[in-house]
Amino acid sequence: MDVVDGGVDRGRNNRTTMERDSEDKNAEPPSWFSPKKLLFVFCVVNLINYIDRGAIASNGVNGSRGACTSSGTCSSGSGIQGDFNLSNFQDGVLSSAFMVGLLVASPIFASVAKSVNPFRLIGIGLSIWTLAVIGCGLSFDFWSITFCRMFVGVGEASFVSLAAPFIDDNAPQAQKSAWLAMFYMCIPTGYALGYVYGGLVGSVLPWRAAFWGEAILMLPFAVLGFVIKPLHLKGFAPDDKGKPRTDNLNVLPTGYGFSAVLKDLKILLVDKVYVTNILGYIAYNFVLGSYSYWGPKAGYNIYKMENADMIFGGITVICGIVGTLSGGVVLDFMDATISNAFKLLSVSTFIGGLFCFVAFCFKSMYAFLALFAVGELLIFATQGPVNFIVLHCVKPSLRPLAMAMSTVSIHIFGDVPSSPLVGVLQDYVHNWRVTALVLTFVLFPAAAIWFIGIFLKSVDRYNEDSEPDGVTRESTVAPLLEEA
Repeated sequence: MDVVDGGVDRGRNNRTTMERDSEDKNAEPPSWFSPKKLLFVFCVVNLINYIDRGAIASNGVNGSRGACTSSGTCSSGSGIQGDFNLSNFQDGVLSSAFMVGLLVASPIFASVAKSVNPFRLIGIGLSIWTLAVIGCGLSFDFWSITFCRMFVGVGEASFVSLAAPFIDDNAPQAQKSAWLAMFYMCIPTGYALGYVYGGLVGSVLPWRAAFWGEAILMLPFAVLGFVIKPLHLKGFAPDDKGKPRTDNLNVLPTGYGFSAVLKDLKILLVDKVYVTNILGYIAYNFVLGSYSYWGPKAGYNIYKMENADMIFGGITVICGIVGTLSGGVVLDFMDATISNAFKLLSVSTFIGGLFCFVAFCFKSMYAFLALFAVGELLIFATQGPVNFIVLHCVKPSLRPLAMAMSTVSIHIFGDVPSSPLVGVLQDYVHNWRVTALVLTFVLFPAAAIWFIGIFLKSVDRYNEDSEPDGVTRESTVAPLLEEA
């Protein structure tokens, strides 16, 4: 009997080996992307996104209105504002018009990712972005360019929702926060490069050429999203036709309607860790949004600072790069957990806010610049940890929606209302030092909210997802990319 059993076992083993060999031969070769190439591509795309934001705000592209003196001598305007004769209010609307498309489309792209390969969605979004910036260069009045700027936001929405989850999936386990930090480091760098790019192009070419140049830069990445083998995002349908893979418990069914979106939103809204993190992020972004808009003007009025734009821009770029990278590296060194991320967020924001608050109390410009630089360095250290929490406090299939709602929340309740509210405060107190101190004080509630997060029960849900029957299983997804 033992001999028979042994023969049966050997037969099964032989068949298993033959089946495995057959599967290996039929398996598709991995995508040519390595994780580092993926990170590089996404960083460049993010950089181009923020170069566009900096360029449209630059003097070379945005320009100024024509003006007439009391003697009747008039000068022609320059840039967008001069060509279209925009009021300051219209110019302000133009600078933030992209947010309309971004805020509306981000949740939509995150939801559609349930049934369409997310990497293909990024390709679609970048194609919309490229066409929209070409339209900006062809615009003929305020409404036409505003309409195109809205579609710039629509195009960016897919990338904002889906890029970070892809990076999180493919980063080395011990460097996830550092890789996210490298990605978000492109925000201050892109803004600064955009100011320079817009100024250089506007000085030698018509302002429209700046947008066409951006389209040329982005076009290869839009095409890339369609021509390479689609990458698979953990928890989603694996092919670009939307067909679910039946051998993977982490892939959700493709039937995904409006009611399912509302159900997912409810899951996010009752998640104490996610909500606490976003509330702190909103308060944090409230301050940073006003710093970027009002900072140079406050510095000029308080300290009679010449070249305030260059000084604040330089501090932001250097501190943004060093601080953002440092925050990610420190979290990985501490051991990247949600609790440790909250610790880093609360401590760096509190101490950074303290340095910035004290800086505005000094009358010496040099003392202010030294203390403010240290404060901004610490404040920017939050970018990696705060997005690590967003990605890891929810299950994989909710990450795009979690990123989308994070983006929507910090803009609607953070930087969008902060600039006009700070303007109202300044009109009331007529003292830029007092206004700056009141604004900076908001960083302390942000630190307090994140401090509360340390004591919340948190679970890293990266390796779990829900099947239709609600059973949670361990992830069986193989690495999405292979290291080169």
